[in-house]
Amino acid sequence: MKAAVLGASGVEIRDLPKPEPKPNEVLIRVRASSLNRADLLVASGHQHGSVGGVGARIGLECAGDVEAVGGEVKDLRAGDRVMASAPGGFAEFVVTDAGRVHRIPGNNMSYEQAGCLPVALQTMHNAIATAGRFKRGETLLIQGASSGVGLMGMQVGKILGATLVIGTSTNAERRARLSEYGCDLALDSGDPAWPAQVKAATAGKGVDLIVDQISASVANQNMAAAAILGRIVNVGRLGGMKGEFDFDLHALKRIDYIGVTFRTRSAEEVREINRLMRADLWPAIEAGKLSLPIHKAYKLVDIADALALMRANQHFGKIVITVS
Repeated sequence: MKAAVLGASGVEIRDLPKPEPKPNEVLIRVRASSLNRADLLVASGHQHGSVGGVGARIGLECAGDVEAVGGEVKDLRAGDRVMASAPGGFAEFVVTDAGRVHRIPGNNMSYEQAGCLPVALQTMHNAIATAGRFKRGETLLIQGASSGVGLMGMQVGKILGATLVIGTSTNAERRARLSEYGCDLALDSGDPAWPAQVKAATAGKGVDLIVDQISASVANQNMAAAAILGRIVNVGRLGGMKGEFDFDLHALKRIDYIGVTFRTRSAEEVREINRLMRADLWPAIEAGKLSLPIHKAYKLVDIADALALMRANQHFGKIVITVS
């Protein structure tokens, strides 16, 4: 089978043996996949959890058709149209734990659309509902809202009953489109005045929950914008891995600062994350209320061009790889 692999001089397409599913796994014939920021790390030679270095497979999610299932898998069968978070998803075939696999609802959702959803759904539902302990009627801010995961986060907030959803982007054109995906107030995180704008929009209280994909460069501003007893969930670090942290402000507001990643989660934890996500969000997915825009689609052989587009940070929504 063809698969995207990190070679000595960059990402290349190689012929690899077709994988076989273990008893708890599903073998998927991939039709489409989509890029995530972690793919840039692996493609640049960095480690992402247990994946990294020359020979590493690229990709985190996909959509396609079930080719075969392991002996312990009871609720999926060959021929099912599915989407899944799946390591090595830029390939003609991939195996993944059955707990990461979801049937594509109905017949109207394309493989390209479905291949954009698994990582965003499990990441943002976990960050907002579980780690962030979000309650209906609270306010929500998504840092880095124009990314695929960020756009999903705003929509999830609306589904879960947020009274105010705030999204940030440093790009004016992208900010103008955030309202299409559940954003009530779009702010420029590069503007030093944005925490004051949050305070004004919340009658001086501050926001209840911040899901942060930027981190270092906005860490203290996040705390300034947060309510007393607010929560900040650290999902991404696009603004840097290290930075200043105002410990006194953190203590003064009694903020819960929560770190999350899938890199250190067990298979059982990921299954539970997906179970909870389906319980809360699947009716909305089936009704077509949760979706992500596709910025551009590439063929598998053009994976290097797709990675270059993501690296340039000129896209809105998802970059898709069509496989077959």
